[in-house]
Parts: sequence; C-alpha cells; structure tokens
Amino acid sequence: MSNPPIIALGDARVGYRGRIRALDLDRAPAAGLPPPELERRLIELGFVEGAAVELLHQGLFGGDPIAVRVAATTIALRRREAMAVMVSAETVP
Repeated sequence: MSNPPIIALGDARVGYRGRIRALDLDRAPAAGLPPPELERRLIELGFVEGAAVELLHQGLFGGDPIAVRVAATTIALRRREAMAVMVSAETVP
C-alpha cells in the first residue's frame, strides 16, 4: 500500500480530510509573519503533527480565508498561512 501524497493545506479544496504531517515554514513566505511567530501561532491553534484536519469552507472571492476543523475546533486561516501546514489525505473518523 502506497503512502498518500503530502500537500500543503493551502492547496487543498473544500471537503479535504487528512492528517497534519509537518509544518514547513519555508512554504509560506507570504504569510506576513516572521517564521517563528507563524509557527507559534499555528501550534497554539492546534496545527500539530498527527492532528486530524478537514477543510470545511472557503471565502467566496479568491477562496480566502478558509475554515478548517482541527481536532474538534473550527479555525479561520488564510491560505497563505495554510501553505505552511503539510497534510496527507486519509479517512478521518
């Protein structure tokens, strides 16, 4: 059985379900925050390795921001920030 591809959460579409595999701050240079601050913010919001994620909704114009369920919490996030969250698709209970 092959491993599902790892993509940036910012590239995912509504309905995507998976698990967080890593944070890659180099993939989000346009996030508007220094990398250590972006990392701290994402971790505080629950974007940690192994957490279940689901992309619930996106803004009408340009698809930004996105609404993401992480564990049992729904969070609004800009796609440019979500580019730092690396995920792989899988069935999430």
